[in-house]
Amino acid sequence: MMVRQHDPGDLRDGLSPTGTGAAVDSFEDFYAANFQPLTLQLYAYTADIGQAQDAVQEAFSRAWARWDRLVRYERPAAWVRTVAMNVVRNRWRRLRAARAHARFHRNETVEGPGPDRIALARALATLPETQRRAVVLFHVADLSIAEIADQEGVAPGTVKSWLHRGRAALAAQLSDPRTEDRHV
Repeated sequence: MMVRQHDPGDLRDGLSPTGTGAAVDSFEDFYAANFQPLTLQLYAYTADIGQAQDAVQEAFSRAWARWDRLVRYERPAAWVRTVAMNVVRNRWRRLRAARAHARFHRNETVEGPGPDRIALARALATLPETQRRAVVLFHVADLSIAEIADQEGVAPGTVKSWLHRGRAALAAQLSDPRTEDRHV
């Protein structure tokens, strides 16, 4: 006994959406004969003409890639209709999931960086790359001098030198001349 597998084109009874039931060899003819009737069917299902057109167009795009097999189906338009309805259902499913996620998502406003942070970023950008990397790895990434030396492939004394020079350059750039007079 041979078991027959069903294709989506075999799932619907009746004639093609055009009512002819005639076989169509050309994809262009098939498209021309079935796009509008399928769009109207999907419009009735979705109540949104744009969504119906998009789903039917997506289904026809998938049909084009398989036309050599679909042309042999008894009702290839039923396959396109099934795919289009699946496209719509998948979009609705994703929309429901996005809405559910949005209910639990807090909308928080984060303030931009303050003037001190902007000044620090500008000052860091002026440092030589090795000094900037050492300062960032030590002060931001919290790596030890030994870890930085290992990562950079240099001696710990070199990292100390980069840090010393980088800090000195930052101090010079970030010092406020108004506060310098008070400390003298």
